[in-house]
Amino acid sequence: MTLSMPAMRIPERVLELEARFGSPRVALGNAADSFAFGRALDDVGLGTDRTESPALTTQAASSVSPGFSGSVVNADGTLADDVPYADLFRAAGAAYGIQPSVLAAVAKTESAFDPAAVSPAGARGLMQFMPATAGEMGVDPLDPASAIDGAARYLSSNLRRFGSLELALAAYNAGPGAVQKYGGIPPFAETQAYVPKVLAAAGISSSPGGNP
Repeated sequence: MTLSMPAMRIPERVLELEARFGSPRVALGNAADSFAFGRALDDVGLGTDRTESPALTTQAASSVSPGFSGSVVNADGTLADDVPYADLFRAAGAAYGIQPSVLAAVAKTESAFDPAAVSPAGARGLMQFMPATAGEMGVDPLDPASAIDGAARYLSSNLRRFGSLELALAAYNAGPGAVQKYGGIPPFAETQAYVPKVLAAAGISSSPGGNP
């Protein structure tokens, strides 16, 4: 999460988030929505904190490519070979029916491929899992293989639930409860920007209006 806002808007943003997910105490009782609540709190004037973690696995430390800014897709739409963790994206994509380029685009958008990224709200790792969500899903957020596998499972579950990649991505960002409530991509500026950003990074055109 990279957006920030003036301090005077912080209370307003917190109220908006509580309206979306309920109070933090309630949100933390639901893994999917606590995932989204915590990630959304990163926008409350805090920006994104990228810090190295002593818990970073050997695999992550040896594989990370800081500063990767290239395209995650080839001209034909397939995943580019030089994308960090390309083999992991391909394996998870094949296992759960998610395009590897979409998983890579999520990682690029969420953490810039930094497996040690830690947000101010506590979201961790390559795919920015909140601890409660990671625990319930059995994901080690600082292990790229586990994080990518978990993200693929989560996206696949929401894809089956909502029948649309756009809505699955919206649920990844805002929580499935918000997508269900609004019957589409929620009218939140962050989510409205997030979905087309991920799709563009994956080389996929979004449909008019942001909904399928």
